[in-house]
Amino acid sequence: MTNENETTATTETATATAPLVEIAPNSALLIIDVQQGFDDADFWGPRNNPAAEANIAALMDAWQETGRPLVLVQHASRTPGSVLAPDRPGYALKEFVAERAGRAALHVTKSVNSSFYGTPDLADWLTAQGVGQLVVAGIQTNMCVETTARMAGNLGYEVLVPLDATHTFDLAAEAGPDAPRLTADQLATATAVNLQGGGFARIVTTESLVTAARA
Repeated sequence: MTNENETTATTETATATAPLVEIAPNSALLIIDVQQGFDDADFWGPRNNPAAEANIAALMDAWQETGRPLVLVQHASRTPGSVLAPDRPGYALKEFVAERAGRAALHVTKSVNSSFYGTPDLADWLTAQGVGQLVVAGIQTNMCVETTARMAGNLGYEVLVPLDATHTFDLAAEAGPDAPRLTADQLATATAVNLQGGGFARIVTTESLVTAARA
């Protein structure tokens, strides 16, 4: 069973001794794959962090209120039977994101994990806008969020990841009762360590970002 407190504790531990967050005037908020298909528990299995959606909405509102750019990323799966295929209802953005979609400066469609391999080209747009700082949130923590953050770090962007504005699902290495398996919270912890420990991104909280953006 997943535990929201574990995800919160992971984020707080990673940021407890960190300096205050500074948000650039043109910091871009990337909201990745917050789509209705991820609500299908039968397809994905147990998830973590039920507060993710509320935190994502708070970030979107803060960015809109302060005039910073919002980028929406949507996954168009090519995998047969995927609930995220463009012809399936699950491809649609979750309602709270769709309600805010009109505020987006860019809408990227992708079919792989990295948001930098999509259409329109994200890196070209960021360069044209002079953006050097990215805030990366959405679904799934250890898949498209982590991959996008890693690549952004490699490309030289300053990357902030509010772990509490992401969620993921339990995952096994392969089918079968004896297959290695990690819970969603364990995967989220691994992502935090990979990104911050590996120098790709800094793990922060939604609250710290919203406070800094509105300061």
